[in-house]
Amino acid sequence: VQLVESGGGLVQAGGSLRLSCLVSGGGFSSYPTGWFRQAPGKEREVVAAINWSGGSTYYADSVKGRFTISIDNAKNTVYLQMDSLKREDTAVYYCAARQLGGNYYLSANEYDYWGQGTQVTVSS
Repeated sequence: VQLVESGGGLVQAGGSLRLSCLVSGGGFSSYPTGWFRQAPGKEREVVAAINWSGGSTYYADSVKGRFTISIDNAKNTVYLQMDSLKREDTAVYYCAARQLGGNYYLSANEYDYWGQGTQVTVSS
């Protein structure tokens, strides 16, 4: 199973980006997935997570109301729409997938597969 993120970049505060994560090589339609981020000198933290059907989602308090996670099973892709970006959102963003499970998952060690990461930089 391979995960490839795209969509990162440099954006001004208040702007928007949409991250995409293409999942290949497995049964994507049954995978819970999540987005994590890691800023310099900080631990990796969960940003958003979604169950395999897309019917249940989780958002960290810091992004609630600004970020939206979604899945397109036909395209084997999970998205993270990021609006009203703030400087503190600057980080490397990673998508992750778990092979089994009916819920969403919040801990990095609960995921089996990871993408390579994409840099998001928000300037003031």
